[in-house]
Amino acid sequence: MKKIEAIVRDEDFDKVQKALKQIGVAPMTAYPVKGRGVQGGVPPYELMPKMKIEIIVKDEDVEKVVNTIIQNAKRGIPGDGKIFVLPVYEAIRIRTGEKGNEALY
Repeated sequence: MKKIEAIVRDEDFDKVQKALKQIGVAPMTAYPVKGRGVQGGVPPYELMPKMKIEIIVKDEDVEKVVNTIIQNAKRGIPGDGKIFVLPVYEAIRIRTGEKGNEALY
């Protein structure tokens, strides 16, 4: 299992969320954040509003999810965001006690 953390523009979040739902990835956590990279054109200490999306997926779904986020958040200009893929060692559904991939969807 992997955890995908994506930071995208506020205004691209709805498009990304709808696209993920279309490929069968509806379970996610999303919340507003502020941050900045090294892009130019922004005062050096001004943090820009973004949305952070967190999704836990099966290993075989990582590429599909990452590509979907890129296709729907990429404008080709500074500030498009970042995607991080991290290992997840265990997932447990509290309600049923299911573990691993069975706890994801």
